[in-house]
Amino acid sequence: MDLLKNGVKLRIYIGESDTWKGENLYAAIVKRAKELHLAGATVFRGIMGFGANSRIHSTKILRLSQDLPVLIEIVDTEANIDKIMPFIEETVKQGMVTQEKINVKLYRAFGGSEG
Repeated sequence: MDLLKNGVKLRIYIGESDTWKGENLYAAIVKRAKELHLAGATVFRGIMGFGANSRIHSTKILRLSQDLPVLIEIVDTEANIDKIMPFIEETVKQGMVTQEKINVKLYRAFGGSEG
């Protein structure tokens, strides 16, 4: 499998309140990754962080931030990651996007039966 030899991890750092066409941006990105048949995507919600504007976003007991940090990770081959980049460039208006080569040791789909 090419992914095991040439894995790439795309990381997209945005805010939870970022939207695209009335939808949460993180959801739109994951849906586009699925439409493009990428290997996988995961969204992580941060409890604290800051970005280029140096404004801290965090959860508080009495006041919940409306814009917590969100990290989306997508793993696939570089060729497949390149397929989603035009969408990322169009939709991510503020935040950061990184890409790095990774060594995928194992990638399996649930087959429903063991043995």
